[in-house]
Parts: sequence; structure tokens; C-alpha cells
Amino acid sequence: MRARVLVAAALAAALLTGCAQSVDPIERLGKKAAQRVGPDRPDGAEVPDGADGRPYRHWGLVAPLQAPPRAAARPSVRRGGLPPVVRRVRTSDKVVFLTYDDGAERDSRFVDMVRELRLPVTMFLTDSVVGPGYGHFARLQSVGASIQNHTLDHPALRGLPYPGQRAEICGQQEKVRSRFGIRPRLFRPPYGTYDRMTLRAAADCGLSAVVLWSVSAEGGAPERPLRAGDIVSVASGEATGPTLRLLREIQRRGLTVGRLEDYL
Repeated sequence: MRARVLVAAALAAALLTGCAQSVDPIERLGKKAAQRVGPDRPDGAEVPDGADGRPYRHWGLVAPLQAPPRAAARPSVRRGGLPPVVRRVRTSDKVVFLTYDDGAERDSRFVDMVRELRLPVTMFLTDSVVGPGYGHFARLQSVGASIQNHTLDHPALRGLPYPGQRAEICGQQEKVRSRFGIRPRLFRPPYGTYDRMTLRAAADCGLSAVVLWSVSAEGGAPERPLRAGDIVSVASGEATGPTLRLLREIQRRGLTVGRLEDYL
């Protein structure tokens, strides 16, 4: 009898030990899953493989982008009823502004980068270039990108009659409103060319500023050293790689990225 009791006790101990061992791998998986949730992802979402929970490292940056100052939105001042033409923002804030033209950019990784880095980019869209890609830009808008006007068909506006310029600008206002539920405030004329008729048409279409640029960046390389207040035109097309190279240069200059709409 005593022998049977001892055997039963030994079996019970073995079962308990086996249960403890079986739980341990689950606990380890739980710990690994917890370790994959970084402090920069308060929503608890998993970061990409190989990352350590800090999105800026996943994107190849050595430090997070500095937060821009909390600039109060201030309306553009019109002279003679026409919107101002802005090439560079007059500010002492250490910010530059990233802008993208046409809507040729289609890389889904760019959406992830804008979301994870909280990058305030401005997209000037042309309807004939965006074509069926409006869904991509709706995703960009949902993660914080600003959508603005770049005409319906991308013509050089300077010298065109007023009705034609107005049709191009107001037509894209309506297209953006129907696609995104907003009416843009900013307008960039194709090729940076404009005349007084352009400014008049932009005003009549409800736009508050005509935005050009002070620096162009081909392949992520700015044509000159960046300075505070620069409006950077990033070349059309695949935006992720060039933007990352540009962000590294921005950080080397002690700058960060501001939201253009907060300064105009």
C-alpha cells in the first residue's frame, strides 16, 4: 500500500513538473512579443522584423526627428486681392518643408514611413497623373500627409487665357474635394511658371497661397545646403529612398521637418 502511495506521489510530481515545462515556452513567446512592442509604438503594433521598437532606426536614422515648434497657423496676406507667391518661409524656426509634385509616387513603403516617423509632407496632386492612384493618396492623407492643388492636366499656365487657367485650377479643387472631402488652400503651378492671370484664377478658386520652392532635391540630394525655412521640392517618382537620404541631411544640419500649412 505504502509503495502504491509513493508511486502515485512520484507520478503527480512528474505531471506537475511537465506542466511547468510546457508553460515555459509560452511565457518565453509572450516575453518576446512584449519586447517587440517598442516605446515609440503606443498602439501596441508590432514593428517590422529586425527593428528594435524604434521606427527611426528601422528607417536607417540615427536619432528620431525633432518635433517642430508649435507654430500657430497664420493666414497668408493677400495684396490687391491676389494670393502671395511663396518660395521660402520667413521663420527663425529650424524647420524645412518637404513637398512632392504630380502624384507619380506609388511606393506603399512611403505610407509606412510617413506614419511611423510622423512626417508632415505636402503632396501637390495633378489629376491626370494620379489617375487611378487616388486610393494611395487617401492612405497618405489618413496618416498625416497634406493634399494640395497642382492642376488637372499639368499645363504650363503662364500665357494661357484666364478661362483656361481657371478651369485647370478650379477643376482640380473640385476633384480633390470629391476624392478627399477637403478643399486645398495651397496651389503649386506646374513647372513653377505663372502670371497675373494664374494668381487671379487661384484667388477665384479659393486658394490662399501660390507655393513654389527654394531648393530642389534630385535623388534626395539638395542642390545646396539646407537653411531654415526652405521649401524643398522632392523629385517625382519613387519617394521613399530619396526622402530618407534627405532626412539624414536635414538632421546633419540641425533641422527638422515642419508642416507647411502651419506657416502659410
